[in-house]
Amino acid sequence: MSWQRPDDRTPAQLRPVVFQVDYTRYSAGSVLACCGDTKVLCNVAIQPGVPKFLFNSGKGWLTAEYRMLPQATHQRHQRELVSLSGRTQEIQRLIGRSLRSCLDFSILGEKTIIVDADVIQADAGTRTTAITGGYVALSLAVKKLLATAHLEKSPLVSQVAAISVGLIEGQPYLDLNYLEDTRADVDFNVVMRGDGNLIEVQGTAEADSFSRQQLNQILDLAESGIKQLFELQRSVIN
Repeated sequence: MSWQRPDDRTPAQLRPVVFQVDYTRYSAGSVLACCGDTKVLCNVAIQPGVPKFLFNSGKGWLTAEYRMLPQATHQRHQRELVSLSGRTQEIQRLIGRSLRSCLDFSILGEKTIIVDADVIQADAGTRTTAITGGYVALSLAVKKLLATAHLEKSPLVSQVAAISVGLIEGQPYLDLNYLEDTRADVDFNVVMRGDGNLIEVQGTAEADSFSRQQLNQILDLAESGIKQLFELQRSVIN
């Protein structure tokens, strides 16, 4: 008997996805990205100047910061004020790597893009939601730069989105919520560009191993979900 999903979704079905654009007033681009009960506020700031290693290169840079608000989960946790946890550092580096992959920094010029991803409610998939929503906020910011003649050409070269897939009782399921995430024997996060190339694949066997055939099933299911996210991204950006 196969796993019965708590919300009665099919194995290949995404949670309801909503992008509330222009969610904040002062950022260059903002969106509240909602994937089921996971809600991540993504804001983009664009500042003149670049890190020292890029001085006089003519190229820009993108960095990301990720935080989870204290009451984003059932039990309140302490704010990370001075020292960031290893998990937080790992996630914000992943967000930065993922979003840098979609930019031509020579077109951007010596500007630094900062993407802030703040989790206001967590039900698993916060990093994948941050990447998917971060791309939407980034695209909105670029549109503003083009509209105000701060850029002559868009530096965006591809879409980027991410999704989770897990193996539960040997079968792959797309876009896990928290109950499924805790039940999964194998958990994957997949980041993909619009051209179909992979940016990152994070996979771990929590309880049992997985086969090469199951890995192919996981990647195929992730690709199908990410293609749906691409369509949703385009619908709100355009």
